[in-house]
Amino acid sequence: MGMVGGGKDAFIGAIHRIAANMDGLIELAAGALSINPEIAKDSGKTLFLPEDRIYLTFEEMIEKESKLPADKRIDFITIVTPNFAHFAPAMKALENGFHVVIEKPITFTIDEAKELKKKVDETGLILALTHTYSGYPMVKQARAMVQGGELGKIRKIWVEYPQGWLSKLSEREGNAQAAWRTDPKKSGKSGCMGDIGTHAAHLAEYISGLKITHLCADLKVMVPGRALDDDGNVLLKFDNGAAGVLMASQVAAGEENALKIRIYGEKGGIEWAQHEPNTLLVKWLDAPTQILRAGGNYGDRLSSYATHNCRTPGGHPEGYLEAFGNIYRNFALTLGARIDGTQPTKEMLDFPRVEEGIRGMAFIDNVVESAAATVKWTEFKV
Repeated sequence: MGMVGGGKDAFIGAIHRIAANMDGLIELAAGALSINPEIAKDSGKTLFLPEDRIYLTFEEMIEKESKLPADKRIDFITIVTPNFAHFAPAMKALENGFHVVIEKPITFTIDEAKELKKKVDETGLILALTHTYSGYPMVKQARAMVQGGELGKIRKIWVEYPQGWLSKLSEREGNAQAAWRTDPKKSGKSGCMGDIGTHAAHLAEYISGLKITHLCADLKVMVPGRALDDDGNVLLKFDNGAAGVLMASQVAAGEENALKIRIYGEKGGIEWAQHEPNTLLVKWLDAPTQILRAGGNYGDRLSSYATHNCRTPGGHPEGYLEAFGNIYRNFALTLGARIDGTQPTKEMLDFPRVEEGIRGMAFIDNVVESAAATVKWTEFKV
């Protein structure tokens, strides 16, 4: 793996490295870790990278690595920069034959995302998108149950993602994460909905297997002086006729990362919350509520998708880092199968791709358009 961004003190870069290293399938071999040359060099040394593979720009890394023998060069590039700096390194990597793992949202604009898809289709390379929450075993269990028809036809989807960390004007108080996430030039046209609303929308579509077709959105800037939305509510319509509600807020004072989803069908419903990620509640119309728990030894009661993404027996907590690691693991297993000339399993292939990235960018565009519209419902356009 070669990494773009993620130098010293960068939150998400360290998360990616832990996740990639978790299963012993991936080695960090090169990096262009910061636009600051000194930070790039110091970060590379701290991570024990060879001096000749600590690069000062992603262009230099991609060009030099592409000239190395096949058994020496990196296999893929991970991009962990802010949103506005996703497209250029991803496109250059694909153009030079490198697979890509990229932070969400996939790009700064939907047009950039579509350009990446064209290049992925043209090259046949793999692009993985780190929609972390789809990596949890019990999220995969929920998806398997819905897809298997156990809940019947889906009627209602309720997903919420409240945070409280932007309840103050933190971007003007030295908080670097807040500064770029609330800056339209770096984050894009939406703040809260672009950052965490996209996670909620992806989770709703991932578990249900449905697609959003129409929405009615209301976006707010609750903290005076902020440039982008920090709170929003969206009504949703799905392609099977189901109705949905999506709430995302970064001014829900006191909340941490309280992502939660409930999906109801004709026969029952499921409920999953990130604060208790190893538990899935299954609520039946004509039977008591069932509690399912994550565990690699629960093959008699969980789907293969759930157990494939468990590393420990039941009772040993697995959380955010492991969910992140599952995306890297499945990507690495799929890539390894390609290198070895074998066929990856359906469980290995279960990770977000460029198509989900495009729908994420479309979600941002459609929510912003709907919030500014005078009509009640607007069509979801991709």
